[in-house]
Amino acid sequence: MTTGGGAPTKHERRGVHGAASSTHYLGTATAMSVLARGGNAFDAAVAAGFVLQVVEPHLCGPGGEVPAVFVTAGDPSPRVLCGQGVAPAAATASRIRDDLGLPIVPGTGLLAATVPGAWDGWLTLLRDHGTWELVDVLEPALGYAAGGFPLVPRIPVTIAAVADHFRDHWTTSARTWLPDGAVPTTTHRLPALAATWQRLLDEAAKAGGDREHRIDAARGAWYRGFVAEAVDRFCRTPARDESGRDHAGLLTADDLAGWSATYEEPLLVDVGGGWSLAKPGAWSQGPVLAQALQLLRDADIGYADGVATADTVHVAVEAAKLAFADREAWYGDSAPVPLAALVSAEYAAARRALIGERASLELRPGSPDGRTPRLADYATHPGRARGDGVTSLGLGEPTVDRTGAVRGDTVHVDVVDAAGNMVSATPSGGWLQSSPTIPELGFCLGTRAQMFWLEEGLPSSLVPGKRPRTTLSPSLGLRDGEPRIAFGTPGGDQQDQWQLCFWLAHTVGGLDLQAAIDAPAWHSVAFPSSFAPRGWEPGGVVAESRLGEPTLDALRRRGHSVVDAGPWALGRLCAVGRGDGPLLRAAADTRSGVGAAAAR
Repeated sequence: MTTGGGAPTKHERRGVHGAASSTHYLGTATAMSVLARGGNAFDAAVAAGFVLQVVEPHLCGPGGEVPAVFVTAGDPSPRVLCGQGVAPAAATASRIRDDLGLPIVPGTGLLAATVPGAWDGWLTLLRDHGTWELVDVLEPALGYAAGGFPLVPRIPVTIAAVADHFRDHWTTSARTWLPDGAVPTTTHRLPALAATWQRLLDEAAKAGGDREHRIDAARGAWYRGFVAEAVDRFCRTPARDESGRDHAGLLTADDLAGWSATYEEPLLVDVGGGWSLAKPGAWSQGPVLAQALQLLRDADIGYADGVATADTVHVAVEAAKLAFADREAWYGDSAPVPLAALVSAEYAAARRALIGERASLELRPGSPDGRTPRLADYATHPGRARGDGVTSLGLGEPTVDRTGAVRGDTVHVDVVDAAGNMVSATPSGGWLQSSPTIPELGFCLGTRAQMFWLEEGLPSSLVPGKRPRTTLSPSLGLRDGEPRIAFGTPGGDQQDQWQLCFWLAHTVGGLDLQAAIDAPAWHSVAFPSSFAPRGWEPGGVVAESRLGEPTLDALRRRGHSVVDAGPWALGRLCAVGRGDGPLLRAAADTRSGVGAAAAR
């Protein structure tokens, strides 16, 4: 079977005991191993998440963050885990804008660090919904860090691109990633990270008590113990960042001690056809997908042999542009967000009238509840480079240049078990090229604060103790109130756009999970990027050539500025599902050659 010509698709994986999908085959293998040994979906997802920190270090790391959407076997109501850390207490807009003279938060270095959220996020999920001990869940990742792991092709390329920057400015990163001064090409070890993890496990064992108490002891050792102390010390030394200058970090041990991961209610929206969508709230870009689907409820979505028509791509792009314009004006954690109005059918009906036969070249936020939208002044001027966390074509891999200016990408994992537990998680941040390695710990801090604006009064303004408006956007779909699919993808601003392609192909086009992932994809670049230098391209569309030259020509005639990304270029989607009795399903990205899905 093929989808839109070209290479044959993989088959959707099916089983009755469990299913998993991730952006790396070792992450998926780890999850399936846990399920086979009696762990549940949460045990499996956490174990896979830690493995991904090791085997995809150019895409995520221990100093990053993790949001997740999940349901449990006992409760089909979706919940959100927020493992996104907040801005430090000293991180004010005036300090960076006025005292340091910077127009935006740099995309690399120490200034952009927020509280690392991944450790507490994963351990909170394990403590409350898993069944395994932390030592057992962490064993696969610790083994790869200590004993060595295979390098996928993009890792040496990434390290080589920043090797001179490491040697000249980030010498601790050079010692970590350039053994004997050379770029590793086959395997690599991370002994300092392994030692950090072992020390955390030792602290947990020393605490005694029950399983939950030991997990909490490991959380404490990170946020109120030796990890926090090492982070504090390291951030006091200035390091070179994307601005071309050296800046110290603002993160302190007190910032770490005052934060922990939280649970919250999801954004749950009826999007038609018996489907509802569960997403993180407006501290993420997750509501964009719900808004776009509301705009498309009455659209004539057409597919021919698994390929979207020109009309479908046009209307989907225009809907996404309207939703992302609202993201720019309304989403964030630093001011109240009229979220109910933004995702309402009434608001969508009013905004739908703006979708015409030709591509809009404007950034058009709306007025939910009659409020007047406000954009950051920096965001109103198109023309700067986008810096999407991906290449200029949006290929789903990091952009890296020799100065260390990089926008790392992301990973994803989905797991479902026979009992009905289902989880979708999108870990990211703390990739090896984001900031200098902390030598005592063996990992670096993330740079998520680059997503704040330095103007006051915006929902995404830099405010101490607030979350940056992250692009991370895991998803869970329910059919007639029953959890049916968990899915997501790396890709920065493209995450919810590639998920839109997948959703339409699966729920409207009738394709199974694998065929929907493999269906030709597209995305818009006609709104401000979340990543420094935060530019945008009015009318810009990036599309896979398998849509067909007639479709690409039709889009150009409608005013879209179309870039052909090649046949298999866009998206690194993962998905699992359930339904049809006991059957469980899994599917994974064909494009990268690294992602994998499995079921048993």
